[in-house]
Order: sequence, then structure tokens, then C-alpha cells
Amino acid sequence: MPLLTLTSDIGNTDYLVGAIKAQLMQMNETFQLVDVSHAIPPFNLPQAAYVCRSAIQYFPDYSYHLILVNLFEQPPKQLLLAFHNNQYLLCADNGLLTMILEETPELVIGIPLDKEQGYNTIQLVAVMGNVVNQLAEGQSIQRIGNPDVTYMQKTHLRPVIGNNQIACQIIYIDSFENIIVNITKEQFEEQRQGRKFQIVLRRSEVIDKISETYSSVPEGEKLALFNSAGYLEIAINKGNAAGLFGLYSYSEKLTQGQLSYHTVRIFFI
Repeated sequence: MPLLTLTSDIGNTDYLVGAIKAQLMQMNETFQLVDVSHAIPPFNLPQAAYVCRSAIQYFPDYSYHLILVNLFEQPPKQLLLAFHNNQYLLCADNGLLTMILEETPELVIGIPLDKEQGYNTIQLVAVMGNVVNQLAEGQSIQRIGNPDVTYMQKTHLRPVIGNNQIACQIIYIDSFENIIVNITKEQFEEQRQGRKFQIVLRRSEVIDKISETYSSVPEGEKLALFNSAGYLEIAINKGNAAGLFGLYSYSEKLTQGQLSYHTVRIFFI
């Protein structure tokens, strides 16, 4: 029974997510469908990359990840099928693939689309479902599409690292208004080298220790911890960090017509 995950920027207010699932179940009633998120803000590739990357690592080998984000940035000529770390990813050729993986995929296949046909979301999902069926039936990945295809590549948002400081960008604000920034525990410890540190937010708010859990500090107090995805998270115990500190994620800046980011700085002492 193939396990398929679904991630999209469609939202949950209309029929489309249900129609997508119905389409896939008609193609193969043994498909196991798992929603990752349908609340990715439109055009927000950094957030989509974070959400997909954080979720994919927990799925069994040979799961299929259908990523329906920014499908129509340009008229679709091909879809991408990637195999990397024993996971299959299917997505648009819009640069998101390399942002999710943070490296060059082991194998990328181009799934050609009929240039004369106008595709909508349901039709693109049908193409993806057909690819999954072929793979599940034992078809060689090399024979499904065009190997060694040229595809769009983009880099994920990287922190700016210096000897004594790191400038991080806010990549996600969750439903509790906890702030996730683009620095991993591994990167943090590599630069820290045992030194003391200060995480500086807006309004001169400073955090100088890493907590294990939200309850490590009293209610209403700010804290920093590394979340289950391995990224630095700024939070307030039973509070809303983003609202209190006036910080914005990429998606909020984008909807305001601004492309700038709020920066969280880490200073090593």
C-alpha cells in the first residue's frame, strides 16, 4: 500500500483538497493519504521548504511526497520526480525541490507534460498519481520520464555566519506564534564552540540560554529551544512571541508587498 503525503498552498476553505484525495483514491484504492499541511502561504517557498523538510524525515523509506505548492509560477512543461534518501518527491519545476533537500538530489526525473494541454491542479495530481502507480507496480524510475533533466534550482534561506555572530531569518511562525529561525542546533553548536551567547530580538529583548521545554521558564517568560525539526525556536511560555515582539515571517512580509525579513541575531561572547 503506497503511502502518499500531501502538502499544498490550497488552504482548507473549499472543495479542492477533498477533490484531490478523491482523485487519488479512484486511481488506486490502496493509497494511504497523509496530510502534512494545506496552509502554506501562496508563493512562500522558504516556508514550504521548512515544512516539507521537517516532515519528510519522519516518514518510512519509499514514501511518496506530493508537493502542490506554487504549481503555476509559469506554464508547466514538466513535473519533477526525485529520489533522495530513500524518499520519492513529486513537485513542480519551480526551485522548491533543492530548497527542501538543501543539496543536490540523488536522482531527478522530468515528467513531461503535453504542451498543448492546459493543466489544472486536479490534472497535475492525476499525473503524479500515475507516476506513483507505475513505481508501486515495479516500473524502473529511469523509464518513467526523462533522466538527467535540466530543472530549476534555488537555495534555501541560509543564516549569515561570522566568527562571533549569526544573523538568522524568520522562516516560520506557527499557530502558537512561536518563531522559527533558519539556524539548526548543529550549526549553532559549531559556531558557539562552548562560548556564552545572546539571542537578540527586537526591542533589545535578549535570551542567553537554551531551554529543554516550554515549561523550563515561568509562564509569560521568553525562551529559546531547538524544536523537533532541529531548528531554533523563540517562544513565550503560554504566550504569543511573534505578536509580543512585533516580529514577522516571510509570508506576512510578502502579503504586505515587502520582501525584507526580520532578523534575529546571535552574538557569541
